[in-house]
Amino acid sequence: MKNRKMKKTIRLTDGKLLAVGLLFFILHVPFVSAQTVITDSLLLAKTDSLVKVASDSLVLLESDSLAVISIDSLAASNAWSPDPARATWLGIAFPGGGQIYNRKYWKLPIVYGGFLGCAYALTWNNQMYKDYSQAYLDICDEDDTTASYEDFLPPNYNAQANVEYLKRVFKNRKDNYRRYRDLSIFSFIGVYAISIIDAYVDAELSHFDISEDLGLRVRPSIVSSSNYYSFHAHSLGVKCSLSF
Repeated sequence: MKNRKMKKTIRLTDGKLLAVGLLFFILHVPFVSAQTVITDSLLLAKTDSLVKVASDSLVLLESDSLAVISIDSLAASNAWSPDPARATWLGIAFPGGGQIYNRKYWKLPIVYGGFLGCAYALTWNNQMYKDYSQAYLDICDEDDTTASYEDFLPPNYNAQANVEYLKRVFKNRKDNYRRYRDLSIFSFIGVYAISIIDAYVDAELSHFDISEDLGLRVRPSIVSSSNYYSFHAHSLGVKCSLSF
């Protein structure tokens, strides 16, 4: 009897253990699966967000790059590039035409100011030359009715006592103003030529590279030299290096 009770107790205990294990398995499996689903969902969300951020970053970078490239290309295409030959011919056709074509309007007051100054000097010197020439002719003749030279003399001046002196004075001033008049003509031509040369050089240098890659470095250096007897000599010098 006693053995039967022990066997029955053992069987009941085994049954309880089996029921408890089955219950634990039933309750644990959904929790594990739910945790796995949650973990997978989080990983998927992180992956999707990372992919989306990466794709958005790439699209943003590509759009920025395209925008920069398009702006640079548009600025390069819209940059004014004058033709040196056309600027020269326009400068020859009329004063200041080359500067207007090159769009260097700030040079126009300098060009036209030079022409006005030369024109004023030419007019003034030519008028003074004519006046002193007539005075010199009047003092050299013996006609008392032609006395234009008296306009250059102070009042009550005795011209008859200083005729020879006045002849030399009027002759020298006549020659000086004639030389000044000729210099004014050459100055007028010089300003005209300079305006043409400036228009050509300005148009030609508009194609010159002035980027930051250009550089000139001057520094002291040791120069080595050898002669016929294979004697090496060293001397101090200056080294210039141009980078472009």
